[in-house]
Amino acid sequence: MFLELLFLLLGLAMVIGGANALVDGASSVARRTGISEFVIGLIIVGFGTSLPELVVSVTGALSKNSDIAVGNVLGSNIFNTSLILAVSAMIAPVAITRSNKFRDIPITILVTFLVAALGWQGGLSRVEGIIMVALFAAYIIYSFKTDQEDVPAEEEAKIFNTFTSVVLILGGLACLVLGGRLFVNSAENIAHMIGVSDKFIAITVLAVGTSLPEFVTSIVALAKKRSQLALGNILGSNVFNLLLILGISAIISPTSFARIDVYDYAALLLSIILVWTAVYTGKKNVLDRFDASLMLLLFAAYMTKLFITL
Repeated sequence: MFLELLFLLLGLAMVIGGANALVDGASSVARRTGISEFVIGLIIVGFGTSLPELVVSVTGALSKNSDIAVGNVLGSNIFNTSLILAVSAMIAPVAITRSNKFRDIPITILVTFLVAALGWQGGLSRVEGIIMVALFAAYIIYSFKTDQEDVPAEEEAKIFNTFTSVVLILGGLACLVLGGRLFVNSAENIAHMIGVSDKFIAITVLAVGTSLPEFVTSIVALAKKRSQLALGNILGSNVFNLLLILGISAIISPTSFARIDVYDYAALLLSIILVWTAVYTGKKNVLDRFDASLMLLLFAAYMTKLFITL
């Protein structure tokens, strides 16, 4: 037990250290290239922190287990938006820029509804998977072409040379992925030692574990006053999960949504709709603590439903 606790703390330390390095490296790249922190967060950070979901879903697809491939992505997106983004907004209000308002949030909503509609019809075919991967590529290109830094940085980022920035990003991503894996394995072993059921472990430890990189990276980004990096990380991870990960999974093996029920769809859609309503309600163009409270209530209700139906 002592050794597992030690590995648990080591994994957590690696994740936190990796998040710090990743945020510093990504912010430096944004300053050096003139690309907005949101797009850097969307592409570099969002892509990197979604690697655990990619591994889990592709593994599920290869073994023709749609429940793992689909459930992992949908659960991760619900967790990302209704918990991670909500906790981030509780810590510090997240500014919504003009680009976020008219490009990023609407596209994320459209993608979410698209996947929900396809899933409601039964699942994803290989052709639909190819289309989704193509849409993901188009979205990345569109984000670059329409990119603009329309919000001033809250605090000037450190600027490193190109080599140092790349080392920080790659080293940070490696620590996030490996540290997250070590954390999950140790937590799972400890849970088994104290007699917790496999179902409880799957819903709590594994769900939290695959989203741990997004969670810690967003908190670190906010602590460093890089709120656009944090928002880009979450929205980028969500689009990456829905279009690229599910698309690749469907290409490998057509996926079934048969085990996804109306409550799962409701939580998935409502979580992103609440981000959109934050633009127009309360303190406009800011995701504040009131908005975060509604998102946390949604997350609590969804988790309660999951535990009741275990």
